[in-house]
Amino acid sequence: MELKGKYVLITGGTRGIGKCIIQELVKGGVRHIAVIARDKQNLKLLSQEFEDVKFMRIAGHVANIEVLREAAARIEDKWGHLDILINNAGIVSAGPLEDIQDEDLYDQVAVNITAVFLLTKYCIPLLKSSKEAAILNISSGMGLLGMPFYAAYGSTKAAVRQFSDAIRRELAPFNIGVTCSFPSATNTDMMRKFKGRVMDSPEFVAQRSIDGLLNKELYVIFGGEERLKAIKMNFEAPQEFDKMIAQSYEDRKKASLGHKAV
Repeated sequence: MELKGKYVLITGGTRGIGKCIIQELVKGGVRHIAVIARDKQNLKLLSQEFEDVKFMRIAGHVANIEVLREAAARIEDKWGHLDILINNAGIVSAGPLEDIQDEDLYDQVAVNITAVFLLTKYCIPLLKSSKEAAILNISSGMGLLGMPFYAAYGSTKAAVRQFSDAIRRELAPFNIGVTCSFPSATNTDMMRKFKGRVMDSPEFVAQRSIDGLLNKELYVIFGGEERLKAIKMNFEAPQEFDKMIAQSYEDRKKASLGHKAV
């Protein structure tokens, strides 16, 4: 797949990984991008920063079904098809499960997975109208490892992985590819609490994720060999992985407190 001339829809495209993905799209020759984001001012700034791009700005929350329906309807009306859907928007609220506010648990499910289900559903007819279409879902390394104090967040991101596998197989007859990206700690607003920790840059995550999409990779996993070993242990020797995590239990608990980005 080549990016030049493609019509793209992305959620959460005004900051962090999402904005860096837009930079990669523009570098590759994309000139029509629909963006769903909450901040109207940041949506306007995109047009100033990327003057050659014809943006379709959709202001609203991805947890709002009507916003997602509006996005699909406007794309159908203006473009008539969609080449690439990028489900990027995500939020986190970490800590002991019993201490997380009910609303924060609910919102993580609504944003991180329900919105992915619904927007993909609404966009499938548009993707089927493309000669060569693809979906990029941004999950998380937490979606591959069941980590304490991230039970809700990690579960939503694991659901993104499962959904990516299922919908890829469902859409295979229609030449619609699906790539799932699993960033590790990334230096964005969502990880502001962890300043000083070694993290990937959002630019690197965006570039590697888009490369994976273009190369039709099924999974783009960050974190290197150490992460791959942890994933293998988690699935093949979970009790051993339990023991390893238990050694740093209190440190992990302390680090999770206050980790909230909505």
